[in-house]
Amino acid sequence: MKNTKTIRQYLGILAAIVAYFLVHEGAHMIYALCIGVFKNVRFMGIGMQIEVMSELMSDTQIGVFCLVGALATLIVGWALIPLSKHICKSESKIFKSCMYYVSIAMLLIDPLYLSVLYSLFGGGDMNGISLIIPELAARISFALLLVLNAVLFWKLLLPVYKKAFESEQ
Repeated sequence: MKNTKTIRQYLGILAAIVAYFLVHEGAHMIYALCIGVFKNVRFMGIGMQIEVMSELMSDTQIGVFCLVGALATLIVGWALIPLSKHICKSESKIFKSCMYYVSIAMLLIDPLYLSVLYSLFGGGDMNGISLIIPELAARISFALLLVLNAVLFWKLLLPVYKKAFESEQ
């Protein structure tokens, strides 16, 4: 019994990683394709990065390109909140576990990274976002989103999933 729970947790974490990259980097890619600056998908370690011809982009386009990934993950995360009650009606424990971890990833990764962690890893999307929004304002905004999303997770998602997982035992 313990082994199946551990397997579901690992599958959930793997699903969250894959979903996060598909949504976040997918939004970057769609935007780059729409404005005609897509160059390449670069796979690196556990992740991937969308490369663009930045020399063809204005500062505003670079800023929007960097912002759309975070906006996409937030929109998906917020959409998963009202869907959680339907998700938890599923008979599949693996599906529920995967969606639990996907929800956490979508709600928390970008706000955490863009408010606190980016400065430890070379900036990433914040380098572009700061071209259209002052960096301090962006950091504060993402910190507020982190707090809001943590509260939404704690108050709305966790009780639904906790009840679903407890009823399975």
